[in-house]
Amino acid sequence: MRPALPRWSGTLAAKAAAFITVMCCALAALLGVLVHVQVTDQTVGQARDQALQRLAMTTERYEAGDPLRWGAGLDPPGLPRRLRDLAVSGDRGTMVADFAGRPTMWAAGPADGDRALAVAVDYSQQARTIEGLDRAILWSSGLAIGATLLVGAFAVTRVTRRLHTTALVARRISAGDLDARVNDPRTQPRAEVPARPQDEVAAVAAALDSMASSLQSKLLSEQRFTADVAHELRTPLTGLHAAAELLPPGRPTELVRDRVAALRTLTEDLLEISRLDTGRERLELDTERLGPLAARVVRGTGKGTEVRVVRDVSVETDRRRLERVLGNLVANAHKHGRGPVVLTVDGPVVTVRDHGDGFPEYLVAHGPQRFRTEGGAKGHGLGLTIALGQAEVLGARLEFANAADGGAVATLRVPME
Repeated sequence: MRPALPRWSGTLAAKAAAFITVMCCALAALLGVLVHVQVTDQTVGQARDQALQRLAMTTERYEAGDPLRWGAGLDPPGLPRRLRDLAVSGDRGTMVADFAGRPTMWAAGPADGDRALAVAVDYSQQARTIEGLDRAILWSSGLAIGATLLVGAFAVTRVTRRLHTTALVARRISAGDLDARVNDPRTQPRAEVPARPQDEVAAVAAALDSMASSLQSKLLSEQRFTADVAHELRTPLTGLHAAAELLPPGRPTELVRDRVAALRTLTEDLLEISRLDTGRERLELDTERLGPLAARVVRGTGKGTEVRVVRDVSVETDRRRLERVLGNLVANAHKHGRGPVVLTVDGPVVTVRDHGDGFPEYLVAHGPQRFRTEGGAKGHGLGLTIALGQAEVLGARLEFANAADGGAVATLRVPME
């Protein structure tokens, strides 16, 4: 099982910072190694040439019988054994080793009697030069990495900030705020400023703004169409209702009056939905106790609904809208479910449960959808849609679920004062 990574590790800024850091370190290490090797080879080569020149001069003096200068001699103390063996075998060579606590460049060659003639050249200055170079490489690499990280973080933060803004606007649109727009500066032409080329983030922002505008236009057209149709139907329906009342008693008259009443109810529901869609509904708040309000709603429906009050509370709410929500939930339970139907008040939480087949899967997953029903159920799917819209106006949360032992459960969470 792979260990869980911290949440910040998945952000674009963290990934970009890690990538920049790794690449900077790799580049600094590569350049540092190349410079170190190049300078070290050059410094060691110069010291080796100097040591070999002194060895050649010392060899001439030794062969001429002249006394040797300081720092030269036969098998001097401190001569590395490997270099002595090389010289005794007849070859010349050099080697850096510590002598008397200081770095020394040794050069040795063959002499008579299986002995080695060697010279020692002080290597302290060259060693300090290489050490200073290494420190300079480390400091410059650290400064370069830090500066690159700062510049990279600034550039990446600007991009991620714009992405976060775009994501926030997308969430606002999905929550119903169709007026939300990104308005990225790179997508806004200005006469006094030369046009800047659009990057990928600006292209995404422009596409999101265009999609939101198109979606808003289509939804507004649908809302206007629904409202216009409902308003236009009101006048002929009023006349049709009056005419139906004048028909003589009988079965055909009852059928006509029933269909006219259903059509009037549908029209009123459409008008209510169109008002909810505009988002301009205003609350008329008052303090209400949920227990008596729920009992009043049940009596108004005229259905056999059991009311259970576990814990009664007072809430500041719009009584008419809350009664509308609970009335629609109870009516839906009786119409599409089976008894017994139970309305329970437990503090600010009100549940309506039936013992039928439960809500359809699409409704539990995505909420009610107007003009959609399943399983041959009668209706237009407007009752629960209105209940959900009125609950949103109240600031309440309406949830739909199915009980484990069967039946639909609608839960309304009313905000407290």
